Amino acid sequence: MLKAFARHPRRTALAGLGALLLGWPARQAPPDAALLAAIRGRDFLQVATRNTPTTYYQGRQGPTGFEFELARRFADRLGVSLALDSDGNIGDVLSAVRDGDADLGAAALPLDPSLPGVNFSRAIMTLQPLVVYRRGLAPIDTPEDLIGHSIGVIKGSGASLVLRELQSRLTKLSWKESADLEVADLLSMVENGELDAAVIYAHQFKLNRLFFPGVENGFLIGDPLSLAWALPARGGLALLRRVNAFLDAMQGSGTLDTLINRYFGHDDYLEYVGARTFIQQANQRLDDYKDDFVAAAKDTGFDWKLLAALGYQESHWKPRATSPTGVRGLMMLTERTAQEVGIDNRLDPAQSIEGGARYLREMEQRLQPEIQGQDRLWMALAAYNVGLGHLYDAQKIADMRGDDPYAWPDVRKALPLLQKREWYSQVRHGYARGGEPVIYVRNIRRYYEILNYMERSEQQFFQLNQRAPGDADTQQLFDVVPPVL
Repeated sequence: MLKAFARHPRRTALAGLGALLLGWPARQAPPDAALLAAIRGRDFLQVATRNTPTTYYQGRQGPTGFEFELARRFADRLGVSLALDSDGNIGDVLSAVRDGDADLGAAALPLDPSLPGVNFSRAIMTLQPLVVYRRGLAPIDTPEDLIGHSIGVIKGSGASLVLRELQSRLTKLSWKESADLEVADLLSMVENGELDAAVIYAHQFKLNRLFFPGVENGFLIGDPLSLAWALPARGGLALLRRVNAFLDAMQGSGTLDTLINRYFGHDDYLEYVGARTFIQQANQRLDDYKDDFVAAAKDTGFDWKLLAALGYQESHWKPRATSPTGVRGLMMLTERTAQEVGIDNRLDPAQSIEGGARYLREMEQRLQPEIQGQDRLWMALAAYNVGLGHLYDAQKIADMRGDDPYAWPDVRKALPLLQKREWYSQVRHGYARGGEPVIYVRNIRRYYEILNYMERSEQQFFQLNQRAPGDADTQQLFDVVPPVL
């Protein structure tokens, strides 16, 4: 359990730090165990990280991120609280570790044994460098295609190591490095023309490409690197051994692979045109109905952005939408459903949104108590689409197949079987187009991700978009690595 974490997304506040320091044990620990003893004495593990989607960020239900999840579990293993400082870049993280201001650096760091003053843990996962470029340019498919283009990388990320190795062969190659930007910044600059291309990691692009439909997947470049944690070289060998034993245990139990797949494994993103269209319509149309979504969210307890994502999936936010089967309005309610939730006019957007939110809440409340967490929400959305009876049937099929009827991943696999006679003949409500709710929930989840991302990044991208390509302000963000002449 996390015992101390950041309310502010950038830094963890720790009350009574001075009192904790005064309470350190006076007994001298062996030199290689001094740091581990200090951590136990003060009762918290100080971790330096970065505020990015692949490391640590504030999610819908609090702090989250791949390395945050690992660090939280490691602190639990030590029996101490977790304290995070995310107010810095890669260089800041390494300096904090080297100077003793952090016990551990967990910030998408490439394993580099040559760095002085730090020790690295065993490898946690593979980092595969990837070239991405602006859609509309001539394809950049080979290292030779990079010559003559404006290329950006994050300083210290490992991308420069790959490019320097390449430069030994392609002497005309040049690029720009910045310690003050993150992956989303680079992708935004590629998309809006401030850069032609960037070198990031494949898993970072997988997480971000949904939000940057103007950025094209280029090619893998160089040998894979390894993500690792950094620890102080002085007094930290005992802690390093504990970290490596922890990571070995996580690997051996399969938990590490499960976390990697959870955060980086899914690739069912919306195709380019769909993502681009959604972002455009969110910018152009969503403000007309945002207040109605917010009001409905307050009444029902849902996130307003989830309701907005549901509304887009149903009607593309068109208040007079009508289907051949008679469902109408922005949330596409049947006449019977509208009556059940107390809606008089399905074509009134405020009433439709209110009614849709009430109906989703009704679906959620009628699910079995064994369904917990996000699974409950995804199943409620599936029931909104296909009906509660068919959802119950899919749960029964999941159970018949030896799967968990209360877990959305297993029910998701069972739903399409409602289209097959050998299965729908064995359940109460018969045939259903069970593939549709699977796609329906997937799309809503993606729309929801985009809206959450847009909300978190609004100010950041407002500032980025104010710069015209070639501004001196933009150029000052980078150090240029020139060609080898």
